[in-house]
Amino acid sequence: MKTTAAVLVAPGRPLELADLEIPALKPGQVLVEVAFCGVCHTQVLEARGHRGEDRYCPHCLGHEGSGTVREVGAGVAKVRPGDRVILSWIKGSGADVNSTVYDWSGRPVNAGGITTFATHTVISENRLTVVPNGMDMRLAALVGCAVPTGAGVIFNTANPRPGESLVVFGAGGIGSCAIAAAALAGCVPVIGVDVNPDKLGLAKQLGATHTISARTGDPVQQIRALCPGGADFAVEATGNPAVMQQALACVRPQGGTAVVVGNARHGQTLEIDPRELNQGKRLLGTWGGDNNPDRDFPRYCKLIAAGKLNLEPLLSRTYALADVNAALNDLEHGLCARPLIKVAG
Repeated sequence: MKTTAAVLVAPGRPLELADLEIPALKPGQVLVEVAFCGVCHTQVLEARGHRGEDRYCPHCLGHEGSGTVREVGAGVAKVRPGDRVILSWIKGSGADVNSTVYDWSGRPVNAGGITTFATHTVISENRLTVVPNGMDMRLAALVGCAVPTGAGVIFNTANPRPGESLVVFGAGGIGSCAIAAAALAGCVPVIGVDVNPDKLGLAKQLGATHTISARTGDPVQQIRALCPGGADFAVEATGNPAVMQQALACVRPQGGTAVVVGNARHGQTLEIDPRELNQGKRLLGTWGGDNNPDRDFPRYCKLIAAGKLNLEPLLSRTYALADVNAALNDLEHGLCARPLIKVAG
């Protein structure tokens, strides 16, 4: 059996659509027919060569999606053929099978425990979660990365109390989900910061009480005007070290917390004035929102289904798999917050 996949042949080159031969499933692996997949800035960094040396080219890409199980390998108990599933890079329960090698006319093509830019893909059991009945598969795809990373930063990592102030730097896919979750958590104010006016409008739709354009002035000063003494929490979702500094600078002394979510380019570093930490500020990292997929993904699905997390505004643009390079380009240049690729049908 074959799959059509978008393959990174070399960093800096456009992805190539290729017909790959699917190998026999190893124990703990699952064959999934992909319905939708999201495009993340991580894929932009990989495709452009901004994550350092890439020893696995040619390889498949994508780490967020939804689809239907078509076949399961030996020992798989978490899913069965016919199940609709979320595909995520975040590991849950089940077998952890880290690699797959496809055949491209005699040329090996590497893949990890999950790739989603393909019509059919071999996935490790622990990267799958069953989709609740009635869940829109477009929105289910976002639960693979954007939702758990953005919302998890709020619910699991920062854990603000109702009435505490929270700032999100970067209103892309993950930042937008963080804004929506902060509003749901009862944060006041919820402030969205970006350089793109369209993304600031999206932040308002998703629950930001205030928005700040970082293009027109110093966002730290504007945040302090809204939150005298500093914000209680700041979430950085841009991957820009200068913005990470702003996130730490804008929170209050004695307990203010900045959480870094964004992925910086390979080789970039973050310089911190230690006096910020001497003031009692906290700087945290997060591993994809610190989620337990088996516990948290069903909860996010319930919140989406109930309209508590209304993420429809994120799905402003849908692409065909053949247009994957346009999706990467549009994301890179801020033309959409979360490109969605419709694969099946």
